[in-house]
Amino acid sequence: MAFPRPHRVDVYIGVGGLLGGLLLVGVGLGMRTAKDPITLFDGPWPILVPLTVMAGCELLRRTAPRTALLIGTPAFCADVVTQGTLPTWMMFTDLVYAAVLYGPLVSARRIQWITGLLTVAATLVPFAVLRVPEALLIGVVVGVVAYGPAATGWIVRNHRDAAEAARLRAEQTALLAEMDRTQAVTAERARMARELHDMVANHLSAIAIHSTAALSIDDPSTSREALSVIRENSVEGLAEMRRLIGILRDGGDDHEPSAVPTLDGLTALVEGARANGLDVRLATDHGTVPAPVELAAYRIVQESLTNALKHASPGRVAVELIQRDDSLTVAVTSPFGDRDGPRAPGSGAGLVGMRERVALLAGAFEAGPVDDPVATDGKIWVVRATLPLTGGDPA
Repeated sequence: MAFPRPHRVDVYIGVGGLLGGLLLVGVGLGMRTAKDPITLFDGPWPILVPLTVMAGCELLRRTAPRTALLIGTPAFCADVVTQGTLPTWMMFTDLVYAAVLYGPLVSARRIQWITGLLTVAATLVPFAVLRVPEALLIGVVVGVVAYGPAATGWIVRNHRDAAEAARLRAEQTALLAEMDRTQAVTAERARMARELHDMVANHLSAIAIHSTAALSIDDPSTSREALSVIRENSVEGLAEMRRLIGILRDGGDDHEPSAVPTLDGLTALVEGARANGLDVRLATDHGTVPAPVELAAYRIVQESLTNALKHASPGRVAVELIQRDDSLTVAVTSPFGDRDGPRAPGSGAGLVGMRERVALLAGAFEAGPVDDPVATDGKIWVVRATLPLTGGDPA
């Protein structure tokens, strides 16, 4: 059986114990005299065998503590029937201590119980047999040599395990905090991406469509009208960007940003869509709704009008907001089919943003073409969102 390389401190302990024992044997200082009743082997040479074995066991006190204690216990018993030396006893107590501290938990508990029972037995049995007070000293010696080191090792082990558990909890807390921070940063990035898209996409889409029309139609009046719309949308888009930058720069929590739109602004939003060439009908029937729901409803209408401006074929766009029970329903319908004339490219981020806003409020969202016999091409594009009025702040 190959044992791991001993720890440097264990080597120092084993060599120190061996040299100390050799020094005491050399000067003739033993723990008992040759005439002591329990001294079966007198002289200095019998002491060296258990001393050397015990010093060797010290090399295994950390890497193989149970094996060291199993080998050291017979060596200690052999030292008892010689004149004995103090370093052997001290190294045995260290082996008991190390077996409890570094050994498996099950072995540590068993050593505690065994040494405790041995101490009790060594106290009661000699006293019951000899009937003299001096017999109690045997139990004291066994307690000092065996149970004392075991109890000390158990206490140190508990403190070590508690410190390790505290360290692991601190690492887990730091990891959870880092995960929360990362999630918060990701959620904030997603929120700002939605806000930026909803604020600017409408104006940029109008600019793209009207600039394409101005370039494709060789009519001075049409070009002048298109340039007027382009200028108006560029100015409004720049103002929206400035407001968004102001929100980003203001990191204080003492007041709300002033750029949060409300449902009262839907009329102005629809008027802007009409100025860009959409035929929009607005119908609202709602009372006071929570601010998160109000913001989400406004952004859904805004993005739906932007998509209609970019993709819808000519025809009427209908915007309806209806409040029933504990929810607000937002529905935007627009003609569906191939669009004649200039178009603006789309990335699909608008539908993703609307779906995310509704999901954050635990609502329902659907968007896509549906059959409509009244429509020119037999289909219309419908965006419908149902927002619970108990929803939380959108992230």
